[in-house]
Amino acid sequence: MSSTLSSQSLQKPLQPCYVISGDEILLHVEACDALRAAAIQQGYTERHRFVMDGRSDWSAVFEVCQALSLFGDKRFIDISIPAGKPGRSGSDALNRLSSQFSSTGDNVFLIQLPRLDRATRNAKWAKQLESTSQWVDIPSIDKKQLPQWLQQRTQSQKQRLHPEALLWLADQVEGNLLAAHQEIQKMGLLYPEGELSLLQVQAAVLNVARYNVFDLRDAMLNGDAKRALTVLHGLRGEGEALPLVLWAIGDEIRILAALSAIQQSGGDLNQAFREQRVFGAREKQLRHCLQRLSASIWPPAVRHAHEVDRLIKGLKNPGGMDDPWEEAARLCLRIALAA
Repeated sequence: MSSTLSSQSLQKPLQPCYVISGDEILLHVEACDALRAAAIQQGYTERHRFVMDGRSDWSAVFEVCQALSLFGDKRFIDISIPAGKPGRSGSDALNRLSSQFSSTGDNVFLIQLPRLDRATRNAKWAKQLESTSQWVDIPSIDKKQLPQWLQQRTQSQKQRLHPEALLWLADQVEGNLLAAHQEIQKMGLLYPEGELSLLQVQAAVLNVARYNVFDLRDAMLNGDAKRALTVLHGLRGEGEALPLVLWAIGDEIRILAALSAIQQSGGDLNQAFREQRVFGAREKQLRHCLQRLSASIWPPAVRHAHEVDRLIKGLKNPGGMDDPWEEAARLCLRIALAA
């Protein structure tokens, strides 16, 4: 069943399985976070996290599903397939899981996928999931929709953009929802409720901090470890929110993992860049990064990014650091220093 994920639907008893699919990382993360929060409120306090690809062993997933909880807690089972290609064994596993959703009882599943192309969406495993789950397609916000999206976000913090300010901001963020989200949050801190003029918005946006998350992303991808650490420490000192930092670097890692998998399988890399909406200078940067780094680095890097996310949410990782900022630094260095 394909639908949206509204706050009203999350107040009702949760479905056995939710599939969240899309490439707008901000909206994707927000939807997953909303579902996790609803699950906790409804007693699904035992959380299990899996990051899978076409070569993964799914036996651990089934072991968790079948195991008895020591404290009788209901389980939230979060399965991410960053490349959107589960492979033959993963497809069989998903079909098997789909047939069990109605009888899992104390389990709620979240299956995270990128936006699927038509062929993958029509695959048997995807069709089976769609028929047995609440499938949520994260929308892409195109250029025409962006002003309305910006205004709605601004109104959620009881502000409103003057029409001139709205058009100017839409032009500045160039479709980057993460950047737009940061700018809107900044205006919420700087200005009181009410309408914001063009001059106010320009003053907020152009008065940039010394460091920004995109500087960090570029340093990491370009292999400049010293610069990456300098920017990361600067962001921490300026009070930047670590979830936003992780969104910026984690999104690039996820995209590169997907591109690398396609490259290794002999797929059309040029078409993959188009589907990921990566063009120009950024495409050149990502291609250089794919050439610089071994394909084997990407699956563990994706898992590492999820471990940082766990730390941010207060969940510890065996063998990892307790400080999520330090673990984020390790993740950046993992990419910057690799060869």
